Amino acid sequence: MDDRPPPSDDLFGSTGLSPAAAPGDVVSVLLPFAVAEPYSYRVPHGMTVAPGDIVEVPLATRNVVGVVWDDGPGLDRSSNRLRLIATRFDVPPLPTASRKFVDWVAAYTLTTRGMVLRMVMRAPGALEPETARPGFRLAGPPPERITPARQRVLDLAADGLAWSKSGLAGAAGVSTGVVDGLVASGTLVPVDIPPAPVAVAPDPAFAVAALNPAQAEGAAALRAVAGEGFSVTLIDGVTGSGKTEVYFEAVAEILSRGGQVLILLPEIALTAAFLDRFALRFGQRPAEWHSDVPPRIRERIWRGVADGSVRAVVGARSSLFLPFPDLRLIVVDEEHDIAYKQDDGVTYNARDMAVVRGQIGKFPVVLSSATPSIESRVNADQGRYRRIVLPDRFAGALLPKIAAVDLRIDQPERGRWLAPQLVSAVAETIADRGQALLFLNRRGYAPLTLCRTCGHRFQCPNCATWLVEHRFRGQLVCHHCGHAERRPDACPQCGNEDTLVACGPGVERLAEEVHARFPDARTTVLSSDMLGGVQRMRRELKAIADGEADIIIGTQLVAKGHNFPLLRLVGVVDADLGLAHGDLRAAERTFQLLSQVTGRAGRVGGASRALLQTSAPDHPVIEAIVAGDREAFYAREIEERRIAQLPPFARLVALIVTGPDRASARAHATALRAAAPFSETISVFGPAEAPLAVIRGQHRYRMLLHAPRSADVQAYVRQWLGAAPPPRGSVRVQVDVDPQSFM
Repeated sequence: MDDRPPPSDDLFGSTGLSPAAAPGDVVSVLLPFAVAEPYSYRVPHGMTVAPGDIVEVPLATRNVVGVVWDDGPGLDRSSNRLRLIATRFDVPPLPTASRKFVDWVAAYTLTTRGMVLRMVMRAPGALEPETARPGFRLAGPPPERITPARQRVLDLAADGLAWSKSGLAGAAGVSTGVVDGLVASGTLVPVDIPPAPVAVAPDPAFAVAALNPAQAEGAAALRAVAGEGFSVTLIDGVTGSGKTEVYFEAVAEILSRGGQVLILLPEIALTAAFLDRFALRFGQRPAEWHSDVPPRIRERIWRGVADGSVRAVVGARSSLFLPFPDLRLIVVDEEHDIAYKQDDGVTYNARDMAVVRGQIGKFPVVLSSATPSIESRVNADQGRYRRIVLPDRFAGALLPKIAAVDLRIDQPERGRWLAPQLVSAVAETIADRGQALLFLNRRGYAPLTLCRTCGHRFQCPNCATWLVEHRFRGQLVCHHCGHAERRPDACPQCGNEDTLVACGPGVERLAEEVHARFPDARTTVLSSDMLGGVQRMRRELKAIADGEADIIIGTQLVAKGHNFPLLRLVGVVDADLGLAHGDLRAAERTFQLLSQVTGRAGRVGGASRALLQTSAPDHPVIEAIVAGDREAFYAREIEERRIAQLPPFARLVALIVTGPDRASARAHATALRAAAPFSETISVFGPAEAPLAVIRGQHRYRMLLHAPRSADVQAYVRQWLGAAPPPRGSVRVQVDVDPQSFM
């Protein structure tokens, strides 16, 4: 990403709106819609507003929520076109840093400011005050008649605290009618019970961890930067080296100073174990923010963050847009993970935007990974980021011994997918009461189903992809648009029965083979599309950690930071899978994925090993993994990027044109390309039909802009889009600055 400092306060034409606007004044209000500029409204009599205030304003025939913005109004107070602000909500204003962040993200990603603000305002119910619960407490004289049931209630209420009716009756073992009688006699009086806090403040001194010398040195470095203003520190440690314990000390330092902390995680399924780990260190769980949190809880967390009562948040990438008034630290765990990139709507990378948020707020940002992204590693090598290295596992645990299984020599049996060497290793591991993990990054049963008679292949009607068979569900599913259909008994093309054949393995097919080979083993399949969603996933992960499975079969989900104490063997079924992609990050992602998944083994001590089934054992990525020489991989990959002038040594911007049919998408892509301004330093490639030419019924063409690091690509693209003919009908143009996917 761009490592220049954040834009100045007046980049977007701010005229320095006064701290408070009085009745009759005109203010700008930014609305959470696809609008680039705020609208002008007049402040009504009896109201004052200031930048950041959250208000309700009329728009056409309805009222909508918006935020008073820092821009000068587009109309003066004499205009007769102005409408009045309807309401100012009694909630803390959106902080200055949050407003600057919205402006920055919009400018960098070439998105309208309103769409970025929409990500901030995702909990509209938080704008309404929380209602107190009805309760009762002991205040009046005792009743004339005392029964044993009444006495039990009075004994409980003697502490003077407020009780709900059902809570008091339940604790005393009586009916609610007994409580009603005491209320009628005046002994219990009604009171309001304030809502319980959504998250209790963590205690930074609750359970200070015992750190080894390398961890202690890293923790001391992080504590030292806690009060120095903006900085970025990369914790670069092997799997199981205790990176979390190190950055927890930075969290403790900020909490002890009264600040707010945000910890970003790439995967919702990781949060349950992480919350427990946080509670062991700080005595309380942090607030949890992601799409699986119930709306009412999200609203309470949003309001608690805004008023400062919520001090620590652990969340997915969207938590970066919460309205923190006193944010003083962001930690990005597993900073290399592609899940931090949002590709729909506002296209942004949460890791990069976390760094920007730290620049704007003038506080430190910590990135943590066992396999840092090339971008972060280069920034550390060039001195822009501090780097803390943890080269060894905690408590003397050893990294697994890794070996390649050459599939050109040690081939699986016909119709099977596990090579004899891996089968033997699994048998030895479970016989020794250890766990074995078989990793295959393909969901479902098989990636393709075809007819042996006529060659018919099942393709998604909405996307240019094959349907994946999910045999457990009896369905053929598209993993891009979600289309699903029943797997037929006969070929729809030729009508022949029993001619459909599954081609290639997915985790379900691998499970079928494992059940056949090890019928007595307890086997678990982990995949992101498993039935039961996140809650079932968390139960399965806990069961594995508790030793309730012998063989785990999983997709990339199992590579994301889990701790399985009994895991002694990792078998990668197709280590070459990611290397076949025509993607500039294919080698990097394969290295990261294989390093992370093999690193699940032996984290708490004991001998462990990993076997990589591969047809290319001499590939540089495979050789680096087997040799345990991560520095050789980084040196080679960074040098290749430098020579080819690819990120992070150059800048890329993708423009994706989509349309309801191929002709309209191609026509606009061609016209858009013709409008590209001439530049001696910026090159535009394409248009070309995207590798995934159709997704969700939309035909796709791509162009790629390549520029040196110093180029202002945002200004170039703005000029380009301004000179191009506007899209017609349903044709759309999406701009992706710093693309992560090239499909």
